[in-house]
Amino acid sequence: MHFLVVIIILALVFDYINGFHDAANSIATIVSTKVLTPFQAVLWAAVFNFAAFFISRYVIGEFKIGNTIASSVNKDFINLHVICAGLVAAIAWNLLTWWFGIPSSSSHTLLGGFMGAALAHAGALSRGGVNVINYAKVIPTFLFIFLAPFIGMVIAFIITLIILNVCRRANPYRADNWFRRLQLLSSALLSLGHGGNDAQKVMGIIGAAMIWYEKSRGHEMSFKQFIDHNMWVPLASFTAIALGTMSGGWKIVKTMGTRITKVTPLEGVSAETAGALTLLLSEKLGIPVSTTHTITGSIIGVGATRRLSAVRWGVTINLLWAWVLTIPVSALLAGLVYFIIK
Repeated sequence: MHFLVVIIILALVFDYINGFHDAANSIATIVSTKVLTPFQAVLWAAVFNFAAFFISRYVIGEFKIGNTIASSVNKDFINLHVICAGLVAAIAWNLLTWWFGIPSSSSHTLLGGFMGAALAHAGALSRGGVNVINYAKVIPTFLFIFLAPFIGMVIAFIITLIILNVCRRANPYRADNWFRRLQLLSSALLSLGHGGNDAQKVMGIIGAAMIWYEKSRGHEMSFKQFIDHNMWVPLASFTAIALGTMSGGWKIVKTMGTRITKVTPLEGVSAETAGALTLLLSEKLGIPVSTTHTITGSIIGVGATRRLSAVRWGVTINLLWAWVLTIPVSALLAGLVYFIIK
């Protein structure tokens, strides 16, 4: 029981770190366009991160992404040591990438850690040949490493072109003021998508741990039953990510808001709206995607409407390397941590 409590605390710590690591996703454009001060921006984002609980619970009606994470590994290879090792590895990688200002994916960090620890556990049992990973759940998540930023980029590109054509005869000064106001709405939508997507990932890990614990005591339960009987878990998860967002992640804000391409209020509205639509679509489908990947693709999309050279492709390629390496590095680190814990 004590070990389970430690894991729940670790999961909420990861959730908090996820919040300040990914705060840049929600606020980078609104800060870089000077619509809000950094403090106002993180407070604004945090409120809507928590409000996403009500969207997931009462509008969508279920926590599909949490269920995907909880069932990404064959339940025969889940135990508290596996979950603990995955969490420790995910926290370590998140802190390392935050320190260097690299907007990596907290989602894929967590998934990579969980799978890496489970594979190490299977190897320790000399059962490495069996299916440890639930590929039906994991393969769509892998594909969306590339699809999410691409979808965000295409939607942002289209929205920007539509706005430019509709407003081509508008007074530039008045249009700029309108788009500054609209950025408040678009950033709120993005924060809703961020909270709904990322808080559920921690719910999935806590769910996997508590379902295993109940099973060890002879009580079988599904993820939905777990949520229905433990509503404090989603409430705690959404609260932790909101508090983390309030702490900010200024190094990554600089990368997202200025280094990829220079963003105007009009382009900020396009990027945030495109990111929000992509995140809400993925939540509806139950596919955990990276908010980081999504908004990065959206920012590239608005930059490309001016000209392709407006995007700093050197920075973008470095980000792509970080995305590709996140899952294998997290998995290897989690495997090492698992053997240390055992």
